[in-house]
Amino acid sequence: MLEEGIMPDLSTAQKLGLTEEEFYKIEEILGRTPNFTELSIFSVMWSEHCSYKNSIKYLKTLPREGENLLVGAGEENAGLVDIGDGLGCAFKIESHNHPSAIEPYQGAATGVGGIHRDIFTMGARPIAALNSLRFGDIERPHTKHLIRGVVKGIGDYGNCLGVPTVGGEVYFNDCYNQNILVNAMSVGIVKEGQTVSASADGPGNPVFIVGSATGKDGIHGATFASADLTEDSADDLPAVQVGDPFQEKLLLEASLEAIQTGAIVGMQDMGAAGITCSTSEMSAKSKTGMRIDLDKVPTRQSNMQPFEILLSESQERMLIVCKKGQEDKLLKVFDKWDLECEIIGEVTNSGRLEFLSNGKIVADVPSEPLVLGGGAPVYDREYEEAKYYSKLRDINAGTIDEPNDYIAAAEELMRSPNLASKKWIYEQYDHTVRVNTMKTNRQSDSAIVRVKESEKALAMSVDCNSSFVYADPYIGSMIAVSEGARNIVCSGGKPVAITNCLNFGNPYNKEVYWQFVNTIKGMKDACLKFNTPVTGGNVSFYNQTVLPDKVEPIFPTPTIGMLGLLDSVDDFLSLSFQDEGDVIVLIGKNIFDLNNSEYIKWNHKIKDSKAPYFSLEDEADVQTTVYEANKLKVLKSAHDISDGGLFNSILESCYENSMGVKIDAPEELRKDSFLFGESQSRIIVSVDPKKLEALENISHQNSVPITRLGTVTKTNLDIAGIDFGHVSKWKELFENLIEEKLEK
Repeated sequence: MLEEGIMPDLSTAQKLGLTEEEFYKIEEILGRTPNFTELSIFSVMWSEHCSYKNSIKYLKTLPREGENLLVGAGEENAGLVDIGDGLGCAFKIESHNHPSAIEPYQGAATGVGGIHRDIFTMGARPIAALNSLRFGDIERPHTKHLIRGVVKGIGDYGNCLGVPTVGGEVYFNDCYNQNILVNAMSVGIVKEGQTVSASADGPGNPVFIVGSATGKDGIHGATFASADLTEDSADDLPAVQVGDPFQEKLLLEASLEAIQTGAIVGMQDMGAAGITCSTSEMSAKSKTGMRIDLDKVPTRQSNMQPFEILLSESQERMLIVCKKGQEDKLLKVFDKWDLECEIIGEVTNSGRLEFLSNGKIVADVPSEPLVLGGGAPVYDREYEEAKYYSKLRDINAGTIDEPNDYIAAAEELMRSPNLASKKWIYEQYDHTVRVNTMKTNRQSDSAIVRVKESEKALAMSVDCNSSFVYADPYIGSMIAVSEGARNIVCSGGKPVAITNCLNFGNPYNKEVYWQFVNTIKGMKDACLKFNTPVTGGNVSFYNQTVLPDKVEPIFPTPTIGMLGLLDSVDDFLSLSFQDEGDVIVLIGKNIFDLNNSEYIKWNHKIKDSKAPYFSLEDEADVQTTVYEANKLKVLKSAHDISDGGLFNSILESCYENSMGVKIDAPEELRKDSFLFGESQSRIIVSVDPKKLEALENISHQNSVPITRLGTVTKTNLDIAGIDFGHVSKWKELFENLIEEKLEK
């Protein structure tokens, strides 16, 4: 018998985030009206956060095959690629945006904890973390509060867990004033044959819950993440989870040790929707069912209702299906690590999820209709070109005034927080724990982590210039993928695969959905070009704030987490100039486009310009040239030209070793275009003069133009005939700006 009580109606369903159509579909699936607990189960599993109901049609068009791919998108908790030597690399990026906007410390901390669990649930040990953060105006007190909370949350959790935070990116834009973005990425290593699937095979096998006890934190968190933020969203604070990194450290070690016992059939992290999601996804994957006694779930609070236990997103918990008869092996391991480990049910062959409380069935639902590809709704929303798109300005040197004082103009540009060092942030992260980190992001274009027991190293990067995506979703998303690949190549690696975190506004907004559809198209084309399949990730819609007088969506922000591989640590390539007398060379076309540059936005306050010049063909050829030149030991440094243009890239290459430069500019070109334009598909390299001819030969073979810009000198910056002074002056501004802003 199902629990008695008043049956919910359509209004109840709508309050839980379901539509009228979805409510009636649930009735059709069950053959009756669902009770409140069942309706709550469907509401979280059919939320956008869990079902991807407004995005899955287009996500399926992304490339999912590659020569190194072992586990692709949607198959397990994270993607898995073969890196040779009997090792696989699991990696994934996900968002924790809404929780971080409401409670920045716990929102960011639990985002880090959740993404690491996705990795070690597969049997991989997390070896590196990255993050991509977006904040609003740094001058606003509320933004400063959010920055401090998010950074401390990431740092405290990662540092306590013992996983190095090795890289990331931070951007500031007014569109994120209300909706910040916190995207967390984890990378792990697993030996061949030691992976674990999120499956529930074998009717009769016992089901364990392990880790922390279940509390009321995070209830309806998935629903919370699938709705707009409003002025009243702070009232939803109970939807934000609370994390404990020390508990996660115990859970990590216990889980990896438990895998070695051979007793585990399947394992699933309890993230969004908690027990509901893990039981339904594991059962649906194996086409089995489960019978779960909620009274056996360890709880932190008394008198928890069945729906609260089912929907709780309390952190540091896992669901494990154990081989029948080997229960003692699991109990012994988790007892050793002083963690809860309780049998709460068993696998069945019914294809249904039966949840009991006080000896009664409180919910009885089929597992398959709850999940992607089973019976969860799939929508194809209408879209139309954004009205702003045709009105974007095409900026060229003739449309703006030339600076009277280029030194003053450069100083003003370098005061943009988007170009400043994020030292204040990354110094709060432990990036050397486990002693495998080779370089931080400042010293190379991507983070590099050695692979133990191997000569190889992993290169990792997170990238997205959302201003470019806003200006042209198709081109901007290709640039995001390309910059990720470019950063890998400039560090000596070869791009292997990507994960993505797709942050957008409300999908019911036709212009937002137009941005989403064209972003997917651009991402697809770029990934096919670089042979970097999409291994999974996260879609985060509803990143917009509903105010009494207006709606404020964020810029479309498809964050790309790129993984690359160095065949040998000796292939590592720094971004820093090394020796006086080295030749500085620009690889790529001499196109100096001011569109959407930080110079145009920051110095000239022009926010509505087109995307900069970009060619996917040019990009691939440039990257091939740099990769081949580095393999032949021709290059001494490489750094891509991106935010801030050539001027900023030159400065960043000078900082580490306090070098100077003498750079010549074409006489026919206006200097601000030369210095500050952000045309894509360009890389600055330095070479020993004796190897310049070898570089010329490689570039000629790839039909890629190169330009000799100048030479590396001692300390002073002579660029385009302008004496910009000692490099230390610019380094001081670069390193201290963010801290000064936050301390005001």
